[in-house]
Amino acid sequence: MSSPPIDTTAGDNLRWQQRSLASVWHPCTQMRRAALAPPLPIARGEGPWLFDYEGRRYFDTSSSWWVNLFGHADARINAALKDQLDRLPHVMLAGCTHAPAVELAERLSALTGGALGHCFFASDGASAVEIALKMSFHHWRNVGRGAKREFVCLRQGYHGETLGALAVTDVAVFRDAYDPLLMRTHQVMSPDARQAMHGETASDVAARAAAELEALLASRHDHIAALIIEPLVQGAAGMAMHHPAYLRAVHALCERYEVHLIADEIAVGCGRTGSFFAFEQAVAPGQAALWPDFICLSKGISGGNLPLSLVLTRDAVYDAFLDDDAARGFLHSHSYTGNALACRAALAVLDRFDEDAVLSNNGLRAAELTAALAPLRDDTRIEHFRQRGMIWAFDVREAYAGARFAERFHLAGRAHELLIRPIGRSVYLVPPYVLDEPLSQWLAQRLIATLDSVLNTSTDDADRAPAPPLA
Repeated sequence: MSSPPIDTTAGDNLRWQQRSLASVWHPCTQMRRAALAPPLPIARGEGPWLFDYEGRRYFDTSSSWWVNLFGHADARINAALKDQLDRLPHVMLAGCTHAPAVELAERLSALTGGALGHCFFASDGASAVEIALKMSFHHWRNVGRGAKREFVCLRQGYHGETLGALAVTDVAVFRDAYDPLLMRTHQVMSPDARQAMHGETASDVAARAAAELEALLASRHDHIAALIIEPLVQGAAGMAMHHPAYLRAVHALCERYEVHLIADEIAVGCGRTGSFFAFEQAVAPGQAALWPDFICLSKGISGGNLPLSLVLTRDAVYDAFLDDDAARGFLHSHSYTGNALACRAALAVLDRFDEDAVLSNNGLRAAELTAALAPLRDDTRIEHFRQRGMIWAFDVREAYAGARFAERFHLAGRAHELLIRPIGRSVYLVPPYVLDEPLSQWLAQRLIATLDSVLNTSTDDADRAPAPPLA
């Protein structure tokens, strides 16, 4: 389908929208709908704000897909990048090394107390998941247990959209079209606390989910290489949250049945759930720390500046690849593996955590925004208000949501200075770590105003109305 001609007399925002629709295939977008809900043209960012080409501002409620931890154009991260740009933007990591990659691997391992001693670099979250799956299978093959080639994932889980990552994903809109191309995996019950039956607690749901996993592992452990989970929060499931007891249970089960545990912390790592690694919250009071066999990180690790992902793993996994035979090594690569600029951005992110008491400050900021959102707890139009660390979510009841709820909410949010994209009927906030109490009050007021405007407009009226004018 040919694109309409560009209107050269239009305002700046409209012209950028037209040019984008004519040439850019946008991600996670049905392009037929994009003409009715055109992309928001962004000229610059500052702190939690994004600005269009005509000066309007929008609060970045999702940290630009959960990556921007310290606000846009952070001065300290930018300074580190400018310094690195003059030193070494990139060199291949096969046969070479450089300080940013080495220092980042060392510092991340130290955050696990040395339990995960080796770091493999990649570019994006799905690539990190692919690497962890391949490493697990190849480890078992190298130690003489090649029958262990199956993987277990959770219902509602999301781990990316490359073919390996998609095989362990259970989000129909992403997976179903490609199902004939995917390897077969086992799916077990999600510990999503929203599934609680009458009288059940979140820990009861976690116990039910762990029992289903145990039944599978008891029968198939000789063939199962790894279980992959999103610790504490399943993001694409609408911020489905579960009790930390589930992490303790699956850790024990994986150890008992000799199955690798892969923690996909791409969305939930880097302080988002209240601890730097979400899996840190698996530990019971007074007990020693528990760590999975693999942790996948991406998104926030570079502070929203450059693509970077990585996989941390144990010495025992690493050691299984040591051999004179190259074929027994882990030969996965891409041209920008361990890019020096991206690693330097990540080091600046870790510096912010060290210098600014980010985790404790986030605890205070989270309490302020939770208090500001208190009216939603008693709103009969919504259910399952929930919060974990710097993540908030609630579900609009089906009777109130209507058709195309997420799209309508997104467009209404623009009129209230919010860039917000619900997942189905689940509205969520994953803001940058730069909140204060007045901003939390403002954000809560604008969110509630957006909700009211959407639920007070009929679906028919919303479908007939054009997107809010930007020009």
